[in-house]
Amino acid sequence: MRFKLSLMAGVALVGVHSAARAQDTTVEEVVITGRYTVDEQIDTATGLGLSVRETPQSVTVITQQRIKDQNLTTIADVIRNTAGVSMVEVDDVRNVFNARGFEIKNYQIDGVPLSWSLAGDSGETVADVSIYERVEIVRGATGLLTGAGDPSASINLVRKHADAREFQGSISAATGSWDKRLIEADISGALNDGAIRGRLVAKYEKRDTYFDRQSTEKSVLYGVVEADLTESTLLRAGVSWQDTAPNAAFWGALPTFYTDGGFTNLPVSTNTAANWSYWDTTATNYFANLAHTFSNDWKISFNYNHMINEQDSQLLYLMGTIDRATGVGLATWPYKSKGETTQDSFDVQLHGGYSLFGREHDFTLGALYSKQDSDVVYYVAGGPNAFAPATSIYTWDGNFPKPDFAAAPTQYTDNKTEQSGVFASTRLNITDSLKLIGGARLSSWERRGINGGAADNYESKDVVIPYIGALYDLTEQHRLYGSYTEIFQPQNVRDVSGSTLDPITGKAYELGMKSSYLNDALQSSVAVFLIQQDGVGQPTGAMVPGSTPPEQAYAPAKGAESKGFELELLGRVNANWDVSASYAQFEVEDANGAKVNTDQPRKSFSLFTTYRLDGIVDGLSVGGGVNWRDTIYSPAVNPVTSAPTRIEQKSFALVNLMARYNVTESTTVQVNIDNLFDEKYYSQISYFSQYRYGAPRNFTVSLTQKF
Repeated sequence: MRFKLSLMAGVALVGVHSAARAQDTTVEEVVITGRYTVDEQIDTATGLGLSVRETPQSVTVITQQRIKDQNLTTIADVIRNTAGVSMVEVDDVRNVFNARGFEIKNYQIDGVPLSWSLAGDSGETVADVSIYERVEIVRGATGLLTGAGDPSASINLVRKHADAREFQGSISAATGSWDKRLIEADISGALNDGAIRGRLVAKYEKRDTYFDRQSTEKSVLYGVVEADLTESTLLRAGVSWQDTAPNAAFWGALPTFYTDGGFTNLPVSTNTAANWSYWDTTATNYFANLAHTFSNDWKISFNYNHMINEQDSQLLYLMGTIDRATGVGLATWPYKSKGETTQDSFDVQLHGGYSLFGREHDFTLGALYSKQDSDVVYYVAGGPNAFAPATSIYTWDGNFPKPDFAAAPTQYTDNKTEQSGVFASTRLNITDSLKLIGGARLSSWERRGINGGAADNYESKDVVIPYIGALYDLTEQHRLYGSYTEIFQPQNVRDVSGSTLDPITGKAYELGMKSSYLNDALQSSVAVFLIQQDGVGQPTGAMVPGSTPPEQAYAPAKGAESKGFELELLGRVNANWDVSASYAQFEVEDANGAKVNTDQPRKSFSLFTTYRLDGIVDGLSVGGGVNWRDTIYSPAVNPVTSAPTRIEQKSFALVNLMARYNVTESTTVQVNIDNLFDEKYYSQISYFSQYRYGAPRNFTVSLTQKF
């Protein structure tokens, strides 16, 4: 089956190649610029400032144009519409991103590695993308730049820059399903003669949701100033702020079992939250960047980020089994919490070229230090209403008595995480066709404090992370590549001698081909990969000597192995037609050959395309696409029969449509319809044997005025 799919993919790409060559003969003098592709250099994988085609790893870039065409509003929306990566909607605030069978724990802003707060409970995964120019996703191990993490992928968010030297901007208003109301402005221009420029992005959104009684309010503000201190020195500084306030917010998902052992099938709109529930999050990021280019074209850059992620929540969790006839039987767990995570990151990089053996080569040297402080407290529920049984889920209206929460908080998490690293990489231009990339990072990671009330003290010192890559140009259009990359993940377990186990090592091998057509406006890529984890702590049955209370001893063992392939085609087929299509397939098993992480789709396909109907209906563009995901399941135990079972989501496809009409050169109206056929599907089956429904059919109508 895999061979058949690979063969079909190869035939498809050959067909695209042939079509592109045929078009090359008819539009030979026309230069076509792609809107779903980028020419900019990216620093997400190697730090060398290479283009997507020059990077020996699988890279997907979601451009600003595609964000607008598909009406993507959050990072979660981007992940949801990209094959090869997937997400689990834990609740209204938290999401888990995955790639190639492993969780994505690395993200960057403008190439600088940053960390989520505790479990992402401060809303990082639903951050609004209105302040970003594009989103870059590099799959595989990315330890050279990001340090600790899993061999899955890294997500890099590229901020909008203040590069306009003339006043320009846009203002948009939108309405849509569930009483959605939105207004957004993006204004930029020179503050003097052009040496100092500014940009301001502001957004406000208020809407209900497809869950009963639930509403949310979001405010976004972003400001950046860029100043040319000299012809060779650029200073960039700014701040971003997002406040999100969902009311009647979910904590957890929906109960799965009836008291007779059968599966529930509750309405999509079911909301188990109390009316007094909320989950407010605020994210603030102060940043500064100083870049200087020397007379020999070497460049040095300094980056600083100060992030503050806050959450304030008051929630109710329903659990247990439901009486099929009456809807009663669920227990309640009220919870009130406040948390703040602050992070300071310092990053410096030096880039340049050098001569060796009569050829020019590239080099970069970088260093990073980051410190993250997490402080989370909770308030114990008490009084006569605490932990009272829930009323019938069939008539649940959220009017559940609020318990008395303690006035004094209880500490849950109070820890500090420090990470530092130094890396170097180089690209050797062996011949005009052959390029070799090599690099290494020396990284250290340390955490001290408590987490969940338990000691949280462990570290990994002086871990060496190698990076090896090669690229070979078969022709001007087709480039072969191969890479070997690593990443490490510290683990908080000890062996029988009382020593903390060495970190888990993730190793990624990848081979592929990247091609371009129509003057680089249309690009394709094919990648095959193998990912291995080593050193995963496994219980030995013995105890750590002298541990109080007794602590299980662990020994390192092989972890999971993932292998598969990915195909992608994106760009502009002709002056009117843009397309983005991708297919990904993998299998991941543990050291014993058993499937793991089965809540991640093994096969996925995403397509989105737009076409401008010039000459038919001037000013009208139409588009559409589909996101298909393979069957997933989560192992479970039936709480009534004690029999092993699984919660399953069959393969499904979500169809989306779009139309945009240019009323004038500066005024446009756009309509987006998501989940056109109102597919009923689960967006989460992974946690506590519960399930969550994804969004049903919905629409958005927006009006944009440029000036």
